[in-house]
Amino acid sequence: MDIPNMVGAGLIVIGAGIGLGMIGKAAMEGIARQPEASNKIQTAMIIIAALLEGIGFAALILA
Repeated sequence: MDIPNMVGAGLIVIGAGIGLGMIGKAAMEGIARQPEASNKIQTAMIIIAALLEGIGFAALILA
């Protein structure tokens, strides 16, 4: 693995971490504003987080 691939893989991991943090933040704010919709928000958050992690892993494998 050469240097550009390692830098790309690092950027992918950083981007995925930031994205997951933003998803969690938005979900917690949404649940705080509308507690009755917490099940729908939590389900959507888990689905989006799983898709984001899948994209991150795929990009790491390809990098």
